[in-house]
Amino acid sequence: MKYIIILGDGMSDEPIVNYGGKTPLQMAKKPHIDWLAKNGQSGMLKTIPDSMHPGSEIANMAVLGYDVEKVFEGRGVLEAASMGIELMPYDLAMRCNIITIENEKIKNHSAGHISNEEASELIHFLNEKLGNETIRFYAGVSYRHLLVIKNGVKNMQCTPPHDVPGMPFREVMIKAKTENAKATVDLLNNLILKSQELLGNHPVNLNRKSAGKDSGNSIWPWSPGYKPAMPTLNEMYGIKKSAVISAVDLIQGIGTYAGMKVIHVEGATGLYNTNYEGKAKAAVCALRENDLVYLHIEASDEAGHEGNAELKTKTIEYLDSRVVKYILEETEKIDDEVAIAILPDHPTPCALKTHTRSAVPFVIYKKGIKPDSVDVYDEIATENGALGLLKGNEFIKMFLTLNK
Repeated sequence: MKYIIILGDGMSDEPIVNYGGKTPLQMAKKPHIDWLAKNGQSGMLKTIPDSMHPGSEIANMAVLGYDVEKVFEGRGVLEAASMGIELMPYDLAMRCNIITIENEKIKNHSAGHISNEEASELIHFLNEKLGNETIRFYAGVSYRHLLVIKNGVKNMQCTPPHDVPGMPFREVMIKAKTENAKATVDLLNNLILKSQELLGNHPVNLNRKSAGKDSGNSIWPWSPGYKPAMPTLNEMYGIKKSAVISAVDLIQGIGTYAGMKVIHVEGATGLYNTNYEGKAKAAVCALRENDLVYLHIEASDEAGHEGNAELKTKTIEYLDSRVVKYILEETEKIDDEVAIAILPDHPTPCALKTHTRSAVPFVIYKKGIKPDSVDVYDEIATENGALGLLKGNEFIKMFLTLNK
């Protein structure tokens, strides 16, 4: 038996008033995903422990079966792994967004989805001006980058920038939780202010302004942590060969620690214009050589952060017609039986433009499985699924053993 998890990041939502009280999943035309629901078994999954922030890092680790309360050490360390950066003991790694500040407020968390090339130029510039033996900036993808502070203290309160669009940035700067973290916090907040001085009139941002685009005029460090001790999927569940496909450094980093082969797909952007077909083909190809494939598609989450329900609906329809359809057709040609699961990691409601901790709908399909009464895939229908409400690593255990 082979297994593929199709993860539509942030795909679930809440009823939208001007959408007839429906969610994008309910509005989307998605016959192939609905076919999985009609011929499989459904349920709801709570991916976020009550004690933790509803981030993609927490949720994706939970989907893969990790006890996140025990092993999670922040997004930065995961992204460092995906970038091939070896952290030393007491290296404090943090996600470092390039964001847009306008009128002293956080306009967006992504600098208007700044390009890789533009962002890389800004990060290298900051590293030249602000980097030293203690401080190091590393360029990642689009607005997502890495900041490493040697001997930094992680006991701090950080606010993810995608949680506070429109908020005065000074009100949500980093705060120390303990006295010994104060020096690190002061250093980080000073880096934020210095980055604004340096980036405001950088040629990259002057060109973006002239083109009517948002400026990448500030950094925003958050999610601090040290190198984690994460067991592999083989150690936890006996999955000897596995692969992950994602445009997002964070997910690639989780895959690296999980012992998965990280597969890069040309044209994978993490946005609505990602290379859906290329990712689908890579997933089927990977299934021939691996026991489990984790196919992560970010587009719906970004649409949710923008509050764009129509775009979010379109990304779900793209997932259905350009990914799920192909996978259903091609897995029929594989000699081994293939189990398919589809789900989001967390909701990203368009009305809120940020993540919530609500349970998400999931479907598991295996050939010969006895279907339950659910015949469409959305947040309401799957509440009546045969698999009920699962939490944490119960999903991966169910997926690997159902009807064995």
